[in-house]
Amino acid sequence: MKKVLTPLFLLSGTLFLQAQNFDAGSIKKHVKFLASDELKGRGTATEDEVKAANYIADNFKKIGLSPFNNSYLKPFTFKKSLNPHDTSTAGVKERTGNNVVGFLDNKAPYTIVIGAHYDHLGLGHDHNSLDANPEGKIHNGADDNASGTAGVIELAKYFAGNKKNEPYNFLFMCFSGEELGLLGSKKWCDNPDIDLSKINYMINMDMIGRLNKEKKLIVYGVGTSPVWVPLIDSVSSKFSIKKDSSGIGPSDQTSFYLKDIPVLHFFTGQHSDYHKPTDDFEKVNYAGESEVLKYIAKLVERTYPYGKLKFLKTRNPDTGKTSFKVTLGVMPDYTFDGEGMRVDGVTDGKPASKAGMEKGDIVKKLGDMPVKDVMEYMKVLSKFKKGDTTTVEVLRGKETKVLNVEFK
Repeated sequence: MKKVLTPLFLLSGTLFLQAQNFDAGSIKKHVKFLASDELKGRGTATEDEVKAANYIADNFKKIGLSPFNNSYLKPFTFKKSLNPHDTSTAGVKERTGNNVVGFLDNKAPYTIVIGAHYDHLGLGHDHNSLDANPEGKIHNGADDNASGTAGVIELAKYFAGNKKNEPYNFLFMCFSGEELGLLGSKKWCDNPDIDLSKINYMINMDMIGRLNKEKKLIVYGVGTSPVWVPLIDSVSSKFSIKKDSSGIGPSDQTSFYLKDIPVLHFFTGQHSDYHKPTDDFEKVNYAGESEVLKYIAKLVERTYPYGKLKFLKTRNPDTGKTSFKVTLGVMPDYTFDGEGMRVDGVTDGKPASKAGMEKGDIVKKLGDMPVKDVMEYMKVLSKFKKGDTTTVEVLRGKETKVLNVEFK
């Protein structure tokens, strides 16, 4: 292994030169269009989703990516009620969403997938919104996930235009239906355009547009191949990188991991606009996203000497989601690496808001059960049911407060 790494580092000055050029203005152009009111939140299987898909396809064509079967759009069907309040089978209809796929053929034996979902919550009818009264409001989804979609387009432009013949092919993919349960990526992985055994690994970007002052970058999936951690550590950056080993998480890398493909998922953290109509393009840190894309390009280039990466199964995170009976109504700060669960947002009208919790509070206990981190918080929360009352111990600055909570 060391013998093949040596020449790569000797050439690092020229090999990574092109990776310096990710223009924040170009990223902003993509996000501004995709997150505009014109696209009405890019709801899956809507006319607005098709507008977004055609925009991505047009960019893939300009970049020079090849379509499969003469089309960049890959339709998939699914069944879902058009009325979220109708639980009868009469309300369930077959609908069609579209993935967008472009191929960069370097005549190589293996292919790298770089992807992101481009759908969002539309007009807030699917009950995924965290707004108090979401229905009819445009959820523009600038960070979630116009930012990741812009990343796919810009990385495609880079790898197609860097005048280098990489030792891998590239498959650039923008998925729909992610917000409805990873539908698009699941459908593609079950009926792929290429042999899955020929995919080397998958890079996923979901919410990479809100790099904060601490420059925290969360990278999930580092346990899915033995090369990820040393490679991540070898790429110099200004980021404070938080690594998570699991290949399973609430985004499209999961679909590929479940097909025994190594994955990495990049994420700059939650914020109070998550799944709300206020996630607008003006709030994206475009210079920060440029740095994230530069880092991803460098990391991809560092994988070139390794050939086909070895796949490893990882632990499955125990989030307690299947047993949640109540919600506190807070947004966890996933970038926080201290003890406890730091609150990044509080939803009006929910138990936490009524109890007086504030953004920045660090939850130390729920009842008499300690909370060491986000995962522990989820486990503890799953033990409560509607009608229960308890206390929440929070650290607010240097002061400890005990708040009374009722789960309704």
